[in-house]
Amino acid sequence: MADETVTESNNTNEPDVQATSPAVPEQATAAPAPAAEKPAAPKPTAPKPHAPSPAAFAHKPGKPGKAGKPKVAPAAGAAYTEADVKAAEAFGRVDDNGTVFVKEGETEREVGQFPDVSKEEALNLYARRFLDLKAKLDLLENRLKSSNIKPREIDESLKTLGQEVNEPPVVGDLAALKAQFEALKTAGAAKKTEISEARKAAVAKALEERTKIVEKAEALAASLDDNTNWRSTADKFRSLFDQWQQHQRTTIRIDKSDADALWKRFSAARTTFNQGRRKWAQERDLEQNQAMAAKEAIIKEADEIKDSTAWVETSRKFNELMDRWKKAGRAGHTEDDALWARFREAADTFFNARQADREQINTSEQENLVKKEALLTKAEALLPVKNEAEAKKAREALGAIQDEWDQIGYVPRDAVHRIESRLDAVDKQIKAVEDAAWKKSDPEADARKSSFEEQLNAQLAELTEKIAAETDPKKKAALEAEKATKEQWLNAIK
Repeated sequence: MADETVTESNNTNEPDVQATSPAVPEQATAAPAPAAEKPAAPKPTAPKPHAPSPAAFAHKPGKPGKAGKPKVAPAAGAAYTEADVKAAEAFGRVDDNGTVFVKEGETEREVGQFPDVSKEEALNLYARRFLDLKAKLDLLENRLKSSNIKPREIDESLKTLGQEVNEPPVVGDLAALKAQFEALKTAGAAKKTEISEARKAAVAKALEERTKIVEKAEALAASLDDNTNWRSTADKFRSLFDQWQQHQRTTIRIDKSDADALWKRFSAARTTFNQGRRKWAQERDLEQNQAMAAKEAIIKEADEIKDSTAWVETSRKFNELMDRWKKAGRAGHTEDDALWARFREAADTFFNARQADREQINTSEQENLVKKEALLTKAEALLPVKNEAEAKKAREALGAIQDEWDQIGYVPRDAVHRIESRLDAVDKQIKAVEDAAWKKSDPEADARKSSFEEQLNAQLAELTEKIAAETDPKKKAALEAEKATKEQWLNAIK
């Protein structure tokens, strides 16, 4: 895997993005003007759909009227309550010339003129200007509660509002307005500290996340050994590199020195992996060449013995060749398939011939099975035997049957147990009578006879119940044979 070059950008951590603020109607500001000058008639201004930040809004000056004097307009777009306006008007007055004054502490200051209108209209205009200015402070107060405000916006807003709050041409509670501004400066400083701490935390978190990616890469590089799945590990390194790029694009920028140090570690881990994989590839090529040579030798040996009719010895030889084939290793996917096809062809030649020979043998074994089943019929016809004389006669006949049985030869493997079990059952029943006859002559037989008879009767009763409940024909036949044997025993001891 080639090492991709990834570097951290040197862009500033806080891009200049002007935040959108709630709409506040733009109002004209007024400065003192000579009483003789008549300002232009008021013009209502409609509220803007997207107002700028408090700092940007605070920069909006009134348009000059005649003789360079401010052109004022009533606050047509503002939605203030009558109570708010009246409360602000309480701090001002208008003289007969239309000059507007505001009370500021124990003093009174002229803030502007608005002749040719009633005193109520003039006072109302400057009171609304006060409310407009207060709205800017309220707007900044709300913005300070936002999570997306920037330190630059705070500084610019406070700077601009500080200029406007200093002897503003408005009528209202200026002391409260300035107190609110001082509180905003304190809150602004606290907000900047909060933003700074949040950014430090975000940078620390980003550094931790980036470090985890590096540590995973280093752990992969440290785990490389002879059992490494190189393709899977390459996929893991590729995934970690994608995570690195995604993290770099979507998270806060970390310090360039930290980013460079982490990238150096990450790149070193990938280099270790690439070197290990190249070494493995070289060793694999060597192993594949050796495996190919070994398998060619195995194929040659298989071709030499594939026509042999020494079934047992050659089968063992082919098994040995197969073991050597498995131990030889891989010679590459395509090459291995071709080599295996050649080896398989030689093996099939031998094993198909052996199978044909076995099928011929099976035909003979089927004939032997028919003969032995006929002997079984003769043997089972010797039963039942009721006394010692009958048992002796049956034993002699069974011996002759067994001699003929042994001369017949092999039968199919899957039939051996079945027919041998039937012949053994005949032998056991005859032997049971023989044993019972012997026990009659045993000095200790009389002492045990009563107890043994009771056991046989109990076992016969239990077998009778099992036979009645059994539905499997084979199992039922076995139970009946066992019962017949025990009945022979019982008859023998009576």
